[in-house]
Amino acid sequence: MDATLRFTVTGDDTAAAVGSGSLPVLGTPRLLAWCEAATCAAIEPALGDGETSVGTRVSIEHLVASAVGQEVEVTASSVYADGRLHRFTVAARHVGGNGKVVGSGEVTRVVVDAERFLGRL
Repeated sequence: MDATLRFTVTGDDTAAAVGSGSLPVLGTPRLLAWCEAATCAAIEPALGDGETSVGTRVSIEHLVASAVGQEVEVTASSVYADGRLHRFTVAARHVGGNGKVVGSGEVTRVVVDAERFLGRL
């Protein structure tokens, strides 16, 4: 299970906009959301009717700043699966130019029945 998504940093994605700092660069919470989106895309083909997945554990290093307008490619690759539990490595890189690694880490997701999950709230 693998997926790659591309995003362009906008003003709404900055640390200043998402409340994780004051600078107009890609905010770590947005980078994390993009990494989770890639894991969702990777696991989607394996889901049955009525199933979804929920994030349960995240470890991300945000290594390089990304300016507004910079394109970022985020890749998720399955590294472990045991029943409903799926672990992915994630990596984000600048597109074009130097291809610097923006961030990397691991995201764990668990497959759940969506209706049953929501019924427990």
